[in-house]
Amino acid sequence: MREQVKGKLKVRAISGTYVVFLAFDMVESDAMGLMGFAIRRTDVLRQETEFLRGIKTFELTSPVDGVGEVRSLEHPFQAFQWADYAVTPGKQYVYEVMAMYGKPGSLEAKYQVRIKIATEEVDDGTHAIHFNRGAIASQEYTRRFQGQPPSKVGEAAYSWLGRDLVPGLIQFIERAKDSSFDLHVAIYEIGIKQPLEALAAAKARGVKVHIVYHAKEGDEQTTENIDELTAAGLIGDSVGRAHVNLMHNKFIVLSRKSKPIAVWTGSTNWSVNAFYGQLNVGHAVTDAKTASAFLDYWNALASDLVDEDMRSWTSSQNLVPPSKPWKTIEPMFSPRSGKSMMGWWTELANGGRPLFMTFPFGMGKEFQAVYDQNDGVLRFALLDKFGNGANAAAAEVALTMIRKLPNIGLSVAPRGKGTLVNQIDGWQREVFAIGKNVNWVHTKFMLVDPLGPAPTTITGSANWSTNSVNANDENMVAIFGDTRVADIYFGEFMRLFAHYRFRESVAWHLEAQGGDSKEPWTPKNLFTDWREWIPEHFRSGGEKDIKRRYFVGT
Repeated sequence: MREQVKGKLKVRAISGTYVVFLAFDMVESDAMGLMGFAIRRTDVLRQETEFLRGIKTFELTSPVDGVGEVRSLEHPFQAFQWADYAVTPGKQYVYEVMAMYGKPGSLEAKYQVRIKIATEEVDDGTHAIHFNRGAIASQEYTRRFQGQPPSKVGEAAYSWLGRDLVPGLIQFIERAKDSSFDLHVAIYEIGIKQPLEALAAAKARGVKVHIVYHAKEGDEQTTENIDELTAAGLIGDSVGRAHVNLMHNKFIVLSRKSKPIAVWTGSTNWSVNAFYGQLNVGHAVTDAKTASAFLDYWNALASDLVDEDMRSWTSSQNLVPPSKPWKTIEPMFSPRSGKSMMGWWTELANGGRPLFMTFPFGMGKEFQAVYDQNDGVLRFALLDKFGNGANAAAAEVALTMIRKLPNIGLSVAPRGKGTLVNQIDGWQREVFAIGKNVNWVHTKFMLVDPLGPAPTTITGSANWSTNSVNANDENMVAIFGDTRVADIYFGEFMRLFAHYRFRESVAWHLEAQGGDSKEPWTPKNLFTDWREWIPEHFRSGGEKDIKRRYFVGT
């Protein structure tokens, strides 16, 4: 949902399900003397009002202990955008944004805007979008669970980390009520029991369950998949997909009376790390044509076609790019030959509109070329790592140069591993990871102009590489013109981007101190002179100017 109030102070609010993103703007002359923005939030239903809080303070009026969060009324945010991550779906909130002037200890609101907005429901009947928190390496987790790993804490920790991702998957399976329903599952990694138990329960109430799983000979994951399916009593309902590099799909098609109704897809494997560690999304699409396309694809997977035959099937049955005019929802399947899928993705990404993407295994050369443009177009990227394998070093060199461009916002999650206890003032020891390979960012989604009137959202299982779509079984869904879907994905992107960008800034500081500084890191104090921070937000073509104008809608 989007709301905007214009005046001397312009405020724009973008709400997803668990995030409200706020952007501010004013003419530069009115910003002279500005000390920052205070934000007061009211939960309309509960009639609870509080000021949003941050960690930066004015040095002279900082709390005695210097640790913890402070109210933005006394210590305003010196940025032209802020986000509230403490909201819940389907609720109404009122935000009062105040432009604060004066001196620390005696600030006054000169301009004030009141804006009312509702967060999105997780499910609108067509798209149900479920993100986990992806925040095990966070101070919030540490505060809640005293730094204990979820295996020791138990259900409370798992529930917080998973948010509504696991319940969303279970609810999707439970939509199959009786013997009139079918569930067709395609899954790469099986290592957790909840979805298997839900499938077994569905089978017990008469639902016809069909599973195709990754079964490449000699693969460790194959053995685990067979063991888990056998233990759940579902191996007899399953067929292995052996003739492929990776059967990397994670989707379920729901049908009633042999007619496809809906499909669950996204980036989430069935593992502890996928649900509770790394960032993932499960996206249920209730659309008969989309579900029907996935069911046809499932049948091809279950036939276990050899590479060339499978490529022939996808090329003939699933045209990419699709014929124009594009539908609201366009599914894409692999493996494929050539560069048709990657070519379309890079074409969409390189259309001169703002771009936001997540990269689990680094950014390949195709997308490096998209980002390596100093053209004033805002492009954000969130990476789990610079690159994978032999390409990692070269990718780090290239991306280190690209991220210096003023229109590029880029964050690489693993750099945050240096942010440990005793290196940050007031920091508590964290649970750093519960998985392997990919620990932080596992989503694979692209947002083209997400805050514009006609956004494009692409989401699914493929890792934005030619090898992924030419060698693996993968699926992606392109969604055109749906602002609600884009708003939800945008909010979750900015939530994790801010998290890991902060961790990177700490890592850079520690590296500058020689990597083992005896002095604890503390956030820089707020500026006491507006001239130290305001001008860079209005410097034409600069990073903060580009962000300010796009986020507020100008």
